Amino acid sequence: MAKPKDSSSKRVAKDQKVVSLDVLAKISGDLKSLGKKVVQCHGVFDLVHPGHIMHFRAARREGDALIVTVTPDRYVNKGPDRPVFHEVIRAEALAAIEAVDFVAINETPTSTEAIKKIRPDVYVKGQDYSDLDKDITGGIHEEIEAVESVGGHVHFTEEITFSSTELLNTHFGVFSKEAEAFLYDFKGRYTADEIISDLESLRDSKVLVIGESILDEYHYCVPLGKSSKETIIVTRYIDEEIFAGGVLASANHMAGFCSEVHLVTTLGEVETGEEFIRQNLKPNIKPKFFYQPEARTPVKRRFVEKAFFNKMFEICFLGDGSSSQPLQKEMGDYLGDVINDYDLVLVQDYGHGMIGDELVELLCGCETFLAVNTQTNSDNIGYNMITKYPRADFFCVDEPELRLSARSRHGNVETILEQISAELKVQHSIVTRGHMGSIAYSPGGEFHNVPVFSQKIVDRVGAGDAYISIAAPCVQAGLPMEKVAFIGNAVGALAVGIVGNRSAIEPVDLYKFITALLK
Repeated sequence: MAKPKDSSSKRVAKDQKVVSLDVLAKISGDLKSLGKKVVQCHGVFDLVHPGHIMHFRAARREGDALIVTVTPDRYVNKGPDRPVFHEVIRAEALAAIEAVDFVAINETPTSTEAIKKIRPDVYVKGQDYSDLDKDITGGIHEEIEAVESVGGHVHFTEEITFSSTELLNTHFGVFSKEAEAFLYDFKGRYTADEIISDLESLRDSKVLVIGESILDEYHYCVPLGKSSKETIIVTRYIDEEIFAGGVLASANHMAGFCSEVHLVTTLGEVETGEEFIRQNLKPNIKPKFFYQPEARTPVKRRFVEKAFFNKMFEICFLGDGSSSQPLQKEMGDYLGDVINDYDLVLVQDYGHGMIGDELVELLCGCETFLAVNTQTNSDNIGYNMITKYPRADFFCVDEPELRLSARSRHGNVETILEQISAELKVQHSIVTRGHMGSIAYSPGGEFHNVPVFSQKIVDRVGAGDAYISIAAPCVQAGLPMEKVAFIGNAVGALAVGIVGNRSAIEPVDLYKFITALLK
């Protein structure tokens, strides 16, 4: 039963209920000094529904003042296009609820820092968090530890529960009609728990990743207009970022899901970037670097208008030919010794000269499961097709690259995918199609069309690398191709929400998104 309140604990007006976290920490301290029992709840609260109201009422009964902290927009990781409502709107909606005394927008991804600032006597969670073994993020364990460290305890309510994610997915048009229809059908056959279990089973895979390192530079600027003296656009420099791209990004993606990742790549002997690269590889990646004589590690420097993230211009620092014969032999000798020690070989061939004919022959002749991605760019268009590999167990390319390989601009994409798969003697293949999703091809000629799951794009750079980096070990593990394409599209949806290769796709983020998709 709620404790009676005296005049010192009268409710504040709604417009005084939303305060900063620092102010809220002081309010909490003042209440506790008066002998009041402080209760805290925390969450995204993207759509406030009856379940939340009953949860807050139950929480309020545990003390004298209920404080609610809200996850800020930038840390909501329930998938692209979430949250639906801005953090300020979410905070104000919570402040309008009678049972809530104070609201603050959190400053960090998790609630633990807010807990340490507010120091609640009771931290309240819903009953769906009471089974600690089902917490895929490990967050509830961190929350319990934080609460106990400040002398409080965790209480689980037993009120009726609803899912904001499920309500948003069903009633708010979060997904396209095609995605809604696909997901309705797909979740009749598969559950989120099943797919997450499949992904967790990849942990023991030993993976060898081969391909070119690329350093992606983003130079942010403000356009000033045309020069008064020349026919050029002038910009003002703001700042810049550099990312570990190319095969480095693929290795980082895979390292989150596979415990042992061996990276074989080339760097330029003149300007290697090796220190930066080593610092930006995950700890469970074992790199083996070969050095191109009289060359620099490939750099792609993009000039980006920062306000709207429009790419304006690109300069590529690339070599002008294939690796030397001595370097090809050195790499071939090394790979010949180690390649059969792995469960999966992923080749990321960007066509910048690392992988010559001899290495292609060695890779296609290996006994290890071989997954291949070749990419077309302005430097190699028409010269770096998937058909340069006479054999593979799985390939994944985008539609323009597939059409170039078949020399077919307007043919049926499924027919082309089947044709190229037969030519390469490939049992499993995927073509990615940008805003149209992807098509997976299974043995026996079965096609699986999976729509795109994101309608908001921050940056397409690196999305294809992320897709194959997670899809390849899934195919090698024997997952049905429909599942693989679903997982790949989920990965792609997360990847287009990341600037360049600023961060890798992490298991927890993917698991949360898959759970949200299949609510």
